[in-house]
Amino acid sequence: MTEIPHDVRERAEYLRATLDDHNYAYYVLDDPTIPDVEYDRLFRELQKLEAEHPELASEASPTRRVGSSGDTSFAEVTHRLPMLSLDNAFSEDELRDFDRRVRERLGVDGRIEYVCEPKLDGLAVSLNYEHGVLTRAATRGDGYTGEDITANIRTIPSVPLQLRGSGYPELVEVRGEVYMPREGFEKLNERLAEQGEKTFVNPRNAAAGSLRQKKSTVTAKRPLELCAYSLAVTDEGILPETHWDSLQKVREWGFRVNPEMRKADGVEACLEAYTGLMNKRDSLPYEIDGIVFKVNRLDQQKQLGFVSRAPRWAIAHKFPAQEELTVIEGVEFQVGRTGAVTPVARLKPVFVGGVTVSNATLHNMDEIRRLDVRVGDTVFIRRAGDVIPQVVKVVPEQRPEQASVVEMPKHCPVCGSDIVQIESEAVARCSGGLYCPAQRKEAIRHYASRKALDIEGLGDRLIDVLVDEGMVHTVADLYRLTKFQVSSLERMGDKSAANLIAAIDRSRAPLLRRFLYALGIREVGEATAKALASYFGTLEAISEANEEALQAVPDVGPIVAGHIRSFFDQPHNQETLAALKEAGVVWQEEEVVAANNQPLTGQTWVLTGTLSRMTRDEAKEKLERLGAKVAGSVSKKTACVVAGEAAGSKLAKAEQLGVPVLDEGGLIDLLMEYGQEA
Repeated sequence: MTEIPHDVRERAEYLRATLDDHNYAYYVLDDPTIPDVEYDRLFRELQKLEAEHPELASEASPTRRVGSSGDTSFAEVTHRLPMLSLDNAFSEDELRDFDRRVRERLGVDGRIEYVCEPKLDGLAVSLNYEHGVLTRAATRGDGYTGEDITANIRTIPSVPLQLRGSGYPELVEVRGEVYMPREGFEKLNERLAEQGEKTFVNPRNAAAGSLRQKKSTVTAKRPLELCAYSLAVTDEGILPETHWDSLQKVREWGFRVNPEMRKADGVEACLEAYTGLMNKRDSLPYEIDGIVFKVNRLDQQKQLGFVSRAPRWAIAHKFPAQEELTVIEGVEFQVGRTGAVTPVARLKPVFVGGVTVSNATLHNMDEIRRLDVRVGDTVFIRRAGDVIPQVVKVVPEQRPEQASVVEMPKHCPVCGSDIVQIESEAVARCSGGLYCPAQRKEAIRHYASRKALDIEGLGDRLIDVLVDEGMVHTVADLYRLTKFQVSSLERMGDKSAANLIAAIDRSRAPLLRRFLYALGIREVGEATAKALASYFGTLEAISEANEEALQAVPDVGPIVAGHIRSFFDQPHNQETLAALKEAGVVWQEEEVVAANNQPLTGQTWVLTGTLSRMTRDEAKEKLERLGAKVAGSVSKKTACVVAGEAAGSKLAKAEQLGVPVLDEGGLIDLLMEYGQEA
């Protein structure tokens, strides 16, 4: 055996200690001390040393967390001390009864000090350390025997493989809860859904499923955490006098202890802690289903002892459940302000998350197909705080024979327009944007916005009032408003009303490109509206063009062409356009410029700095009239950069890449050369 050089051995020991320190700071203290890239560099260096010198290998090394591709056996483990369950309290009276029994058994007249701990919604585990090194981890099981999950537990970053510091006994047992934070759970389910795999109902199931993976390499990829909640050792002589102090000791040894843990003097303080934690419940980064109250003094715990399978010195005060079973009695379709059509399950009413729930979102048809939801199914409903209740799982074993498949309607349930869905999109939409009452406010907001018809004074609040009062049903109704009507509204005086009517009147003769953008056709933004106006010249020509003709316009592909064609095919939209004409709105035709005849077609230009003769928006419009595409960043593909006063990083990048640069005078000369007034 080749002797390992002293400096190599020292370096390996240093790297292990350093990585352990950083793990502790990141996963236990939530206070990272180095960037991830630096941690990765140190980790790879240690991996390399251990590969070159196998004799350096140590079970406590941070490199041993990555997991094994071999199958985990889940052998049976007998707990040295039983891992008993807790009795539950579901009301204030039940908690007071528990406190009364504790005081009576201890013969105490005054208040008992309790430790209040969030009841994490995860999986209880036992971790055994010998001489400070993790040797075995097991599930709670039936309380007396569990399963050996050591290989999988080792992959969890917040589990110390080697206890920190000193002063711990030869044999230590720490118990804690393995859980999955909300953010990690959501990302895991997204990834599983993308891969076509089965998703988890809730974070607790995800944690349990991840811990019982046969290959620990799979567990290593799951975002699991561990939070310690008790210390159990064979040598009672080293235990502190209180449960609180024992958890501080566990924290010093390298474990995460819940920061929401509190001491409470008496049962009333416990009830205050319960209320306070329940109010914070939905803002926590992990799920909890209650709060555990434990008598703090360990001698009192010993005196109280156990009954059946639960300790007399602890109780779990449960929060209202966030999941329940119920039956889907029907599915209706709602239309949102942007036209999105969302299926909503009508449920047999059930009490969940503190309220009675009778509706739950099904998101879209893809989700319905993924869950295989049918009318008549028994389902899991989940509601967390203010989150909209959702159907998360079907119980197929309870499906009745008459359960019916859910189908997307062909026509909008609000206005009757066609419902369209692009093949690559999950969301279906109503195509009656100008007319549909469900989209009314959003359509008016967009129509009046600055880059559309720029109706000054017509803000969100006033639009809400005009629609809610029944004064405006479509954008055409804006042009029938009178000063008297508007001034009668709350907070609208004569002057404000007169200014609004004047602003509406000024919008009666818009450029075709602005009017086309104002119509709110899906995926027709400013640039596409300008391209359509320049190519066709009139709204009539655009509305009569088939999809093939529309795709001849630069930047208009099959999806956008389909949206345009669908918009103009809806009778209700045509009715609104006719009403606008009748109200005196006359959009200005534009000169038709063939794309291949425009001198800057295919070129990308960038504007930077301040221009004195025109605004940046005006310069952009003039360049686009010549066929250029105006972008916001400089690249090798940029044809030219126009640099005004105080041009900054974009100018520097253009010079670095060798991109041609024009000042304002050069731009004006170019515009005049091609017949554009500067």
